[in-house]
Amino acid sequence: MTRLIRFLLFLLSIQPAFAQNQTPDQFLGFPLGSKFAYHHLIVDYFKSIQSQNADRMKLVRYGTTNEGRPLMLAFVSSSENIAKLETIRTNHLKSIGLLPGKADAEVPPIVWLSYNVHGNEAVSANTSMQVIYELLNKDNALTQDFLKNMVILVDPCINPDGYERYTQWYNRVQNVSPDVTPFAIEHDEPWPGGRFNHYLFDLNRDWAWQTQKETQERVALYNQWMPHFHADFHEMGPSRSYYFPPAAKPYNKDVTAWQRHFNELVGEYCRKYFDKNNWPYFTRNDYDLFYPSYGDTWPTANGAIGVTYEQGGGGRAGLALERTNEHDTLTLNSRIAHHYATTLATLETVMSQREKVISEFIKFHQDAANAPTGSFKTYVVKTGDSENTRSFSQWLDRQGFSYGIAGKSISTKGTELTSATEQPVKIDNNDLLISAFQPKSNLLRILFDPKPALEDSVTYDVTSWGLAYIFGLKAYGLKEKLTPATNAAMPIENTVPAALPYAYLSKWSDSEDAAFLAELLKNGVLVKTSNTPFEMDKNSYASGTLIITRKGNERIPFDKLVTSLANKHSVKLTPVKTGFVSTGPDFGNDNVVALKAPKVVALSGDGISPTAFGAIWHYFEQQINYPVTIVNAAKLASLPWNEVDVLILPDGRYADIISDRQVEAIQSWVKNGGKLIAMEHATDAFVSKPGFGLTKKFSEKRKDDDTFKKYGEQQREDASDSSPGSMFQITMDRTHPLAFGCGEAYFTIVRDAYERDYLKDGWNVGYLKEDNYKAGFVGTKMAGRLKNTLIIGAQEMGRGQVIYLMDDPVFRAMLEKGKMLFGNAVFR
Repeated sequence: MTRLIRFLLFLLSIQPAFAQNQTPDQFLGFPLGSKFAYHHLIVDYFKSIQSQNADRMKLVRYGTTNEGRPLMLAFVSSSENIAKLETIRTNHLKSIGLLPGKADAEVPPIVWLSYNVHGNEAVSANTSMQVIYELLNKDNALTQDFLKNMVILVDPCINPDGYERYTQWYNRVQNVSPDVTPFAIEHDEPWPGGRFNHYLFDLNRDWAWQTQKETQERVALYNQWMPHFHADFHEMGPSRSYYFPPAAKPYNKDVTAWQRHFNELVGEYCRKYFDKNNWPYFTRNDYDLFYPSYGDTWPTANGAIGVTYEQGGGGRAGLALERTNEHDTLTLNSRIAHHYATTLATLETVMSQREKVISEFIKFHQDAANAPTGSFKTYVVKTGDSENTRSFSQWLDRQGFSYGIAGKSISTKGTELTSATEQPVKIDNNDLLISAFQPKSNLLRILFDPKPALEDSVTYDVTSWGLAYIFGLKAYGLKEKLTPATNAAMPIENTVPAALPYAYLSKWSDSEDAAFLAELLKNGVLVKTSNTPFEMDKNSYASGTLIITRKGNERIPFDKLVTSLANKHSVKLTPVKTGFVSTGPDFGNDNVVALKAPKVVALSGDGISPTAFGAIWHYFEQQINYPVTIVNAAKLASLPWNEVDVLILPDGRYADIISDRQVEAIQSWVKNGGKLIAMEHATDAFVSKPGFGLTKKFSEKRKDDDTFKKYGEQQREDASDSSPGSMFQITMDRTHPLAFGCGEAYFTIVRDAYERDYLKDGWNVGYLKEDNYKAGFVGTKMAGRLKNTLIIGAQEMGRGQVIYLMDDPVFRAMLEKGKMLFGNAVFR
């Protein structure tokens, strides 16, 4: 009995030790900061901490990456708040009008901390372990005060696939003792680097467009919580110090006075930590609040305080890097310390203003719903009969906007958004109406803005993004308030007619049409298309219309297969009884041609732009679900040309990839029936080469005043010869198959000038004239280079074709009509 009592007393004595949270060091088995922790270990650490603190932490798996890794979010607060977490959420959304009813209790500030959106900025995910430990450390009085007064959301790694790509590589090549030598292999990250996600997209540019799986899943949860504050943790070049707010100019004009003030306040709290420790830092440079698709600007447009933190380091820094400019060695430990300090500063800032943080957030959304600012009170999007608003409607849903169809005909006046002209507007029954009187109308206004005001020209990303341009919409802004009659149009549902048709017709106007075509071809369906417009049964059909005839498809379950695939892709089919048309080519005419299922190859690897390649890869695999074979650019010379129908060269540096001999091999392949698609700087490889009609325009010599430019104005001098992303309307030859389905006006985001002369032996399908600029910043020197120049060209060569794209139509998967153009390039 005595021994039993002693054993029970022993168990009681060690119980606190078992209940104590493990530090990151204890859990990992190595000191935090001495090695990059693999993603699964970070996830397991969060699970371990949650298991010991179930009353104060809730861990949610909100999605998975393309490679199957979990996307996790930890909710951390007091036990009282965690017990009523759903009540807090619903009261919060009621208070801002995103749920019906009235809140029956006040809510605490909700702070969302996002780490590691760029995979090789790997300090962030490692910092998250220290953050979660200290938030739940009962001996830390400061963090326990945070939990009493806030709900804190911690995302340890937004981009697990990129993070793991980096850490797997680094942990394989690092020395036992980190090599601080800058030219060591552990500071030379291989292509494509860990910055991007699986499809090599920059997730920090995807908040507004939500083209990526990770973004869609994260924003869906974000919209369920609508945090008051969102902090985004990054790294920059290793020679730099640390950036925190105030942000640099330009600010978007719709950033409120309160948000500007709080941005300054965050900087004050950060400075206390950095000044106390004599850490270097900078503010008000480089990182602006203009383009509304970042982790700071998109939340800002949603009413939150959005901030970015940038630690010097990134993929090159590794575990330790000697820096001659700073006379120090930059270590992972020091980077963790800095990010941890700004995390605390963030939470302290919110704590200091918690009542006003909540009241200003409520006011932001109530004002938006009841008295929206801006000239337009309703946006009208014409649907016509082209079905080209499917993608747009899906995007509206992901953003959380309210909208619907008009439900009746209305005649009024409005401003056509791409031309900024006031016109009569005839609103039809199925046109979309989006009222500005809704809680998210500030975001709506910013994204619809066709020409956002830019207070400073020094900015490093897209400066024009109007939704009418991006989605290729006929859209109007109305000064009057109109209310939709119903939430949405009826879904498309095709059925097999009782009298089996001669053919099915499908219009070509939306990216889903390309996905429909791709699936038809994969299933062995014979698909034809008309290269000229035609009319039948009093209906007009544009060039590019798909004609799916019964003849030639006898070996497949024709009607069932075609209609089921059309329903899958929300494509409206028109069954017809004859191949005779009233105007235009009959279906047996030479202008009605068969489309083949091509074998497509795209180059990747050293020298190729990762994001340009990633956009192509994503287009085939996720947008149209059509097979693409990826080949390392270094293996181009050994390509079995007879097995390739289409070769895509993404943007890149091709001087070391394509030799003159390979140019000759490519030309021979094209002449035998191949199709070459050269994009952006890939076109450099063919300029003035024999047989290729691409030439560079004559450029004027540098003016004398450029010779004596001022060193202190270097940044602005550079900006004068740049276009970080401006909107242009390309003049198109709409009769050419590359332009089919691209609409009456084709807009694109121009980021560089290639100064290509018009083709003398080929088709100048798309080009810029004197007045094609629409919106966004273009430097004074760059502006002259973006006039009277070829953008899209096609050259017939023997039995094949070369397509020159000095513009990337699938850039960031943003441009709806660009996807149509690229589909034409591949399949037509």
